[in-house]
Amino acid sequence: MKKLKKALALGMAGAMALSMAACGGTTSSGSTSGTGETAGTNNGEVVTLKWVMVGNGQPSNYDAWLEQINPYLEDKIGVNIDVQVVSWDAWDQRRSAIVNTAGEYDILFTNTNTYTNDVGIGAFLDITDLLQEYAPDLWASIPEDYWDACRVNGQIYAVPTMKDSSISQYVVWDKAAMEAAGYDGSTMKDLTDPELTAALSSQGLKDYLAENNYDDTAWPLSSSAATYLTFQYDTMGAGLIAMGVRYDDTEGKVVSIFEQPDIVKYLDLLREWYNDGIINADANVKGEDNSYKPAAVAQGWPKAAVTTWGPNMGVEAVAYKWGPTIISNDSVRGSLNCISNNCEHPDKALEFLQLVNTDSYVRDLLYYGVQGDNWDYTDDTKEWVHKNNADWSMAGYTQGSFFVVTPTDDFDFNQYDEVAKLNEEAEPSVLLGFSMDTTPVADQLAQCIAIAESYKSELLTGACGQFDTPEEMVDEMVAEMNQVGFQEIMAEAQRQVDEFLAANPPAASTAENAG
Repeated sequence: MKKLKKALALGMAGAMALSMAACGGTTSSGSTSGTGETAGTNNGEVVTLKWVMVGNGQPSNYDAWLEQINPYLEDKIGVNIDVQVVSWDAWDQRRSAIVNTAGEYDILFTNTNTYTNDVGIGAFLDITDLLQEYAPDLWASIPEDYWDACRVNGQIYAVPTMKDSSISQYVVWDKAAMEAAGYDGSTMKDLTDPELTAALSSQGLKDYLAENNYDDTAWPLSSSAATYLTFQYDTMGAGLIAMGVRYDDTEGKVVSIFEQPDIVKYLDLLREWYNDGIINADANVKGEDNSYKPAAVAQGWPKAAVTTWGPNMGVEAVAYKWGPTIISNDSVRGSLNCISNNCEHPDKALEFLQLVNTDSYVRDLLYYGVQGDNWDYTDDTKEWVHKNNADWSMAGYTQGSFFVVTPTDDFDFNQYDEVAKLNEEAEPSVLLGFSMDTTPVADQLAQCIAIAESYKSELLTGACGQFDTPEEMVDEMVAEMNQVGFQEIMAEAQRQVDEFLAANPPAASTAENAG
């Protein structure tokens, strides 16, 4: 991970005007850059880039925000930005429509769920040879391993967001609930520890929940289910939750994930908790997560308990790490920005993304909103930001590096220092940089994905449908997938993995292979 550490050090050093946003439209401008030269390289014209992302919808003060960010961008690189923030509930349908109809955009947020497929249909521009020419600081600010994680067939089609780009899972407790249960979360070694189950089923916890008028469920789940149970398996960008390679398996054996002993024990645990009422009876059909959870698993970093998880629930929270910290293609691809294959000015799009990831003022405007309304610097040093309100509706994780965001004065520490440390120390997946070419088995894969997804909410909540045990349900799911080509997919994946590892042999892992 030496190359990752080196690059991390560098990384730390209204309504939309749609008529102007069509894939890099231009407007005349006499603006100048800080060097006194005409901004941009388009004969004095300013390029307007349209960026589509997900969030809580268009900000109410969007026009005021444009009046702040666009003059700055125009002066720096001859660019104006036009952002469309699509609401969470409309995102999947809107994103799909955009990429499948070559919709008008220059930059699009995406993630691991759709990236490889969208590259395959030709939606995104290959930026491999453009990065170092037009965005050398961007290239240097992101670890080489992270760029490798974005490669599809050896080429780079996305700029990854430097954030909690490694996966660290934590059991997050309402501290008062944990104490009422008579439990010390710091002693937990694994979710299967009997002491954890005893705490979740304790009378003390039940009394605490009743006294505070909380739902009586100790470990609430929704139909999105406990997908975190398989986080130590690399799914190779194939999109099939039932197939992968364990992150530390240097032999790269492609396996049926839900049949592996380490996963079976977690499935049995969920079933036990579901039968005992620790997990809510409607988990498999519940559409939304509870806003309050006495205990749950969340991906993040330790101080997120103080800055995010606790405040979001209105309680004091504590968090205890479960499992290793891993960097994989999937973890890096949690937040990506891609340039449209139809973008007229990819050079300007890259220059803009370079500023988003290296310029703190641009990053602060995107992350916090309108200066003087949503936020202000606490003094002329600009070392801290004071948030005036929480009204800004853009989602910060979709935009750019966390490590150039100015921290807020809510706390006497910069929580992103903790994130950087986790990223630096993460164990790389043996398949970091590998994405499966799904073309040879595309039809079989689509059918298997549909089958696996149809079982997910029942299997990963412990409900198990009409089956008595998770093992019975997995057997039925695998049998169905086998009928439509699961074994063919596994064989093709294994062939490609073997070729990749032959050319890129992994370092010997010190972790025990559970597979």
